[in-house]
Amino acid sequence: MITQPQAMATPTPDPDEERRRIQTARLLAYRDDGPLVHALAGRLGPGLPPVPATLAALLAVIAITATGLLQPGPILLLPVAIALLLILPTAPRNHLGRFDWLTPPLLRGTEFLTVIVIGLAADAPKWLLFVLVYVVGYHTYDTVYRTRQSIWPPAWVFHAGLGWEVRLLIIGVGAALDVLTPVLAVLTAYLFVLFAVESVTSWVRLDKASAQAGADAEQDLEASPEDQLEQATGEAEKG
Repeated sequence: MITQPQAMATPTPDPDEERRRIQTARLLAYRDDGPLVHALAGRLGPGLPPVPATLAALLAVIAITATGLLQPGPILLLPVAIALLLILPTAPRNHLGRFDWLTPPLLRGTEFLTVIVIGLAADAPKWLLFVLVYVVGYHTYDTVYRTRQSIWPPAWVFHAGLGWEVRLLIIGVGAALDVLTPVLAVLTAYLFVLFAVESVTSWVRLDKASAQAGADAEQDLEASPEDQLEQATGEAEKG
């Protein structure tokens, strides 16, 4: 007897696994790693713990700034080298630790501080440093807000935006060669156009209904069992 084929049941994703996947994806997006990190991440083994390594990089940059070591010349590459050596090996980690949510703000603080101290030591225009920090800060805010709405920026934006590591390398080399001001001007203009155009285009094309549905689904996945129980109890009392 010929029977009708049964449809294959779609496996239901494990909520805990899906929650960890979303957390990892968001934190990696907030890091704003660029092409150099992605090219080397697979060759770095298990990697360094992200929070201690990133905090050590931030403190090291503060220390060498306080000691007055940063003077015009090749020495301005030192804070960049410290940031790369300590933070880049943290990329392979899954960022699921209890305090790993601190990694993106520590990393961004290290990037901004490095840009500022190099720029001041190289006598770059302060307003240009401010604009660059503002542009990168806007990109970070835009990424955070969009992912919270389940609107994920395309992967090419992080590569085209060069990532924190390539941006620091460009600034460090420019300062070491005493051409930091034109380098900052070109880099800032490029990043401003890239981030502004991509962000505006994405928001204009946004399907609000599907984005809201995706955001609600992700919030449900992120809710703790206690929150879910409290929500269900509240709905039952209203009923």
